[in-house]
Amino acid sequence: MLAPPQPDAEDMLANGAFAAILDALSRPGTTTLLPAPGPQAIVPALIDRECRVYADQPGLERLLADAGAKIVPLHQADHVFFGPLTNAEDLARLNPGSDLYPDDGATVVIEAQIGHGTSLRLSGPGIDGTQTIAIGGLPSGFWAARESVLRYPMGFDLLVVDEDRLLGVPRSTKVEVL
Repeated sequence: MLAPPQPDAEDMLANGAFAAILDALSRPGTTTLLPAPGPQAIVPALIDRECRVYADQPGLERLLADAGAKIVPLHQADHVFFGPLTNAEDLARLNPGSDLYPDDGATVVIEAQIGHGTSLRLSGPGIDGTQTIAIGGLPSGFWAARESVLRYPMGFDLLVVDEDRLLGVPRSTKVEVL
């Protein structure tokens, strides 16, 4: 009888990151832990040969290309990896999907500080009432720019990475700056 294949360390990292991503997006505003620090921990969980990706960091771009992703301009990307973002206007260039295919909207991974900075009140699916969080290191006008891009169900899902901590803000989540 054949034995099933056993996961190696890389498979375990990808599986752990995927579980963290699902947890973060299903419970918006709740911090979960990645199996390794940084956005590079997310790459094996989300990226393969069928992905169109944009990254603003050369080292991460190389990792994404090694995963088989096609590196494209920001407006064409399915997955966007921002380091510390300096320009909120970049959000207007994201792929929000379409009325027919809203699921084509980008998934955005951004490095920021969870638990410090601007106080936000989140509400929507996956949140019991409201959730208050703080996220720092984002450019001025980020949340207003996000709001202007969203036309639910079109928009983008946001994954905030702070070392090994991950926080999800899906497109269905209403964000109020406090």
